[in-house]
Amino acid sequence: MSFHLDTSSLLRQPNRHRSADPAAPQRPQKVVIVGAGFGGLAVARALGNSVIDVTVIDRRNHNLFQPLLYQVATAALSPADISEPIRRSLGRYRNIKVVLAEVTGVDTAARTVLVDHGVPIPYDRLVIATGSEYNYFGHDEWRAIAPGLKTIHEARQIRHRLLLAFERAELSQDPEEKKALLTSVIIGGGPTGVEMAGAIAELGRFMITRDFRRLSPEHFRVLLLEAGPRILAAFPEDLTDYATRSLAGLGVEVMTGRRVESITAGSVIVGGETIRTANVIWGAGVKASPAARWFGIEGKAGGRIPIDPDLRITGLPDVFALGDTALGLGEDGKPLPALAQVAKQQGQYLGHALRQELLEGKKPAPFRFHNRGNTAVIGRNAAIFDFGRWRLKGYVAWLLWALVHVYLLVNFEKRILVTVQWIWRYLTRQRGARLIDENATAYRATREEGA
Repeated sequence: MSFHLDTSSLLRQPNRHRSADPAAPQRPQKVVIVGAGFGGLAVARALGNSVIDVTVIDRRNHNLFQPLLYQVATAALSPADISEPIRRSLGRYRNIKVVLAEVTGVDTAARTVLVDHGVPIPYDRLVIATGSEYNYFGHDEWRAIAPGLKTIHEARQIRHRLLLAFERAELSQDPEEKKALLTSVIIGGGPTGVEMAGAIAELGRFMITRDFRRLSPEHFRVLLLEAGPRILAAFPEDLTDYATRSLAGLGVEVMTGRRVESITAGSVIVGGETIRTANVIWGAGVKASPAARWFGIEGKAGGRIPIDPDLRITGLPDVFALGDTALGLGEDGKPLPALAQVAKQQGQYLGHALRQELLEGKKPAPFRFHNRGNTAVIGRNAAIFDFGRWRLKGYVAWLLWALVHVYLLVNFEKRILVTVQWIWRYLTRQRGARLIDENATAYRATREEGA
């Protein structure tokens, strides 16, 4: 006895690729997803194990939990703790293929995605989930000196520079050089900047107290620079004030209303003042990926692609965009924030919407964002949480922040690994990932050029 599933009966919506002969077998609909971040993975999983042919394209072979990337940069976690190969994440879905490639463009007339190697990839529906990158506001030459926190490579680069600076300071006989080596400047007072500043302050205090005999706290300095009037501008002012006081308690110098004028390999100039430093970290704003140019669209609000309420790119009914690269509006008419929770909710919505559209011929209801709260961690036992109508700060907020971030990790294995390491670090204050890459020549060369 045999069983045959006739997929053509499921694909009710007509499209231009179907045969004119109703008796001819119909091919599965093709959905191509560009980007395997929060949004892209959510779309793929919602389409998993269906008769839809799904292809996920990404220039990296792994997904990454970016909210915890600063802990890789400050030696609290290893890269493998917060990342996973895309093929492993989607391996259980037999209808999903993964392609490691760089997208170079989209031919909307031919309905194909162009990649840097291989043949163009055809689609019936295309999803753009390419995220964002740091905005250096016309000073891209600063990128090599002041890396941001978007990739594992950048996090490891920051970690290497931090740890190597301590080693060099230990050997230095010049007090001014020691101070420069142990001065870290974080540019941008958003959540990433605040989290980095707090984590570096805790790391430096611990290492000077426990591991380095020739260094003293007076050599160590962490500065957080913000061009606006206050840090964490997206949060209510009372939470911002708490964060500022908490950072001060950790020894972080918060400077607001200070715009960076120049960055070199050994210094930062801000407000006419030259600050000697070995470590500069950028967190002063993001812009959407350059995906808008693939469609000849002028991006808005940081290069983001305008989208309709059902996440379709305006004027392109077969193409969707979500996450940081898309300019979606909330019910209040304001742009949705570039947050992981927005991308994930949009991805889950779009995956189910495409199932309904392609398999049942149904038009989905518009996307609605449900705010789960905005959070930032300042340091040990200190965090803030804004839920709109009510707010949390201090230890309870820190504990909730930890629980939420563990829950959002990609799988059970990562949750266990990170939880165990956090508990151990909380009890001992030890940092388990304090390894300096032997191939640190790029950093040494940069320092020598600025000497």
